[in-house]
Amino acid sequence: LNLPEVRDISMPPEGIFHNLILVSIRKTYPGQARKVMHGIWGTGQAMFSKCIVVVDEDVNVQNLSEVAWKALNNIDPQRDIEFVTGPIDSLDHSSRMANWGSKMGIDATKKWPGEGFTRPWPDVLTMPGEVKRRVDDLWKKAGLK
Repeated sequence: LNLPEVRDISMPPEGIFHNLILVSIRKTYPGQARKVMHGIWGTGQAMFSKCIVVVDEDVNVQNLSEVAWKALNNIDPQRDIEFVTGPIDSLDHSSRMANWGSKMGIDATKKWPGEGFTRPWPDVLTMPGEVKRRVDDLWKKAGLK
């Protein structure tokens, strides 16, 4: 796999491993997430991957909840989801025909002006450490943690 921008990959069991690939990248140019998707689909057994979600390098792809949060907040479905057709696992019962079907790539990276996005992108809000500790203590006292 010659994709030097890739920082981490996860193939969670919820996706039966090859049906869902989560990828974090160090993005350095517009459209790079789609280049990574197609690079993965063009590599060996990864050609069978039904869904690839590409996120920025600050997202922990080993944490499915974090990926869902970032992806669902960072995508405009019409702009950021790409459908392609190609080889599918012969055991895949959902494909339109044996060994051939559709795949979906989701570009959940921060969008750049070079990708047609000119609005300000919000920073992630973080809770100060002392506030977090106080909330954690209150949750423990309430029996919630």
